[in-house]
Amino acid sequence: MAFRRRTKSYPLFSQEFVIHNHADIGFCLVLCVLIGLMFEVTAKTAFLFILPQYNVSLPTADGETVHYHYGPKDLVTILFYIFITIILHAVVQEYILDKISKRLHLSKVKHSKFNESGQLVVFHLSSVIWCFYVVVTEGYLTNPRSLWEDYPHVYLPFQVKFFYLCQLAYWLHALPELYFQKVRKEEIPRQLQYICLYLVPGASRIRLGLILLLLQYSTEFLFHMARLFYFADENNEKLFNAWAAVFGVTRLFILTLAVLAIGFGLARMENQAFDPEKGNFNTLLCRLCVLLLVCAAQAWLMWRFIHSQLRHWREYWNEQSAKRRVPAAPRLPARLIKRECGYHENGVVKAENGTSPRTKKLKSP
Repeated sequence: MAFRRRTKSYPLFSQEFVIHNHADIGFCLVLCVLIGLMFEVTAKTAFLFILPQYNVSLPTADGETVHYHYGPKDLVTILFYIFITIILHAVVQEYILDKISKRLHLSKVKHSKFNESGQLVVFHLSSVIWCFYVVVTEGYLTNPRSLWEDYPHVYLPFQVKFFYLCQLAYWLHALPELYFQKVRKEEIPRQLQYICLYLVPGASRIRLGLILLLLQYSTEFLFHMARLFYFADENNEKLFNAWAAVFGVTRLFILTLAVLAIGFGLARMENQAFDPEKGNFNTLLCRLCVLLLVCAAQAWLMWRFIHSQLRHWREYWNEQSAKRRVPAAPRLPARLIKRECGYHENGVVKAENGTSPRTKKLKSP
């Protein structure tokens, strides 16, 4: 299976070979794990890569439900889904984004941004749909108290844990993609900040993180969709205005929800002990650190947003003022035609008194 048409062959296991064939290498590894499911000897090990581990049966009023804990074996599952994400990344790039970008004839810088936004639009849309389904089915929207009740939330439902595992796999796969996509050195710090921003709620695995990711992903989806429309038509900037309005409202919602759940909800819980073995971090110092982290992240995002908006407005007004200052093209003076004295008659110049002008004698050499 080849995701890209190669016009040039590279030495086996060389740097260029790995870069151009990393999706095929990942597909081969995933295929080996799937083949391991067919044999009884290797099936147990193969399930370790595919399914979430640490399942526990908890008694409920209706019977028993299966929940999942977290532990070191989750790293193996995350590694498997990193390879799955690399394959999906290559499929989207090859069969969707490359075909669209060829028609747009973008520059090298715009082509890189187009690929980035195209990948994130697909990821954010699928994550918003999946996250919204999990939040609704688990009742976190209809019952906001469930965000802090029964803390610590060390036992997670299957779909909650699987969602977090896939989120961690996607953002961890973005790290090697910086090397595979040959991202410029100037862009690497920005990409690393972006990745770390989403790894924190993904690693927390708390119920509040689902709501925060749902709000953030919805805003990011609108932004990258607006950027795709802008690359297709530079006069289309209406979605950017809608994103700017939604961005500010989302920051307020995230801060309000964080203060409500962490500052008030967890503060009223009876269990206020620090016990890392049981996953209990409900102390005043931990709550303040988490709130400070959330507020700092939102302030940083808001500062970047205001800075970029001011820069765009400054560039816009500079362009408008430059257009007004351009002077009108000066009119060229009418060309003066020098007329000889007298008038023309039968092709001969006559003097004003009617006599022909004296011809100028040529000097003999």
